[in-house]
Amino acid sequence: MTLLLHQLGVRVIGYSLKAEKESLYERASLKGFIPEKFADIRNYKKLKKFVEKHKPSVIFHMAAQPLVLESYKKPLETFDVNVLGTANLLDIAFKLPEIKLVVVVTTDKVYRNDESGKPFTENDALEGKDPYSASKVGTEAAVKAWQQISKTSGGPKVVCVRAGNVIGGGDYAKNRLLPDVIRSFQTGEVLIVRNPNSIRPWQHILDVLTGYLKTANALLEGKDISNINFGPTEKSINVEEVLKIAKNSLKFEYLIEESNNSAHRFESSNLELNSNLAKTILGWHATMSQPLAIEETMKWWGDVLSFKRGAKEACIESIQKLLSIAE
Repeated sequence: MTLLLHQLGVRVIGYSLKAEKESLYERASLKGFIPEKFADIRNYKKLKKFVEKHKPSVIFHMAAQPLVLESYKKPLETFDVNVLGTANLLDIAFKLPEIKLVVVVTTDKVYRNDESGKPFTENDALEGKDPYSASKVGTEAAVKAWQQISKTSGGPKVVCVRAGNVIGGGDYAKNRLLPDVIRSFQTGEVLIVRNPNSIRPWQHILDVLTGYLKTANALLEGKDISNINFGPTEKSINVEEVLKIAKNSLKFEYLIEESNNSAHRFESSNLELNSNLAKTILGWHATMSQPLAIEETMKWWGDVLSFKRGAKEACIESIQKLLSIAE
């Protein structure tokens, strides 16, 4: 998002935890690229001081504990970061007249899932099965409260954007499918897969970010949106199919074992998103099919790991390709 906004000529500031080893931030050598601070959003004083100093007009709130399996190990911390961290940010944003909009990133996993396979629309009921998804439902509840404050007492607009299984070059998080494929590719270790039959709405990060930017633009122009989905145009595909495409793209063989971790049993096996609202209101649709998004992700990693391109160069090349399609 930082690089995309920079390519669009938008001034960006950043606030997050320190980058993890081998993260995209490190790979792309982004230290000092923008004004930034490394701190925890749960630290109200530090966050308030930073926001007051820079007075942004729009905030994209992505800070979260985003991993399902990690949420089983640290449920209280997951709720603390995802719910109270969001409340901290919203409370601060409503104290500054310069802030016009807060875009809060949640997830496709906030919906009550009966495993019917019906694509979720924005008005469907919310319910979390695991600590992560439940904490994101809590995030949505906090947003709804501040949306009401905005209507009754004034303040910036607030919107939730929902997307899931977002993929792209540079993601190296543990217990995510394609980062795990890359680690297996690098080390030759067995690839542990939680559920080969799980169906998810796979989509490329740049398509999703374009949706977030279009949402921000629409609200700044006066449209009324409280929450909105971003998902693939075609029917979602399962993990096994994703692995076939990834294997063909990277052209290597790997051994696969199914995980015996009991936590995966509590994850939904079938998840589809309905993005008709984004198409109707924003004119948004994914420019990449799910297979193409997977291939683009694998190409990014292939180029970077073979030193054909640097990580930052590879990101900018992908962004410029997307912008040329958008134009």
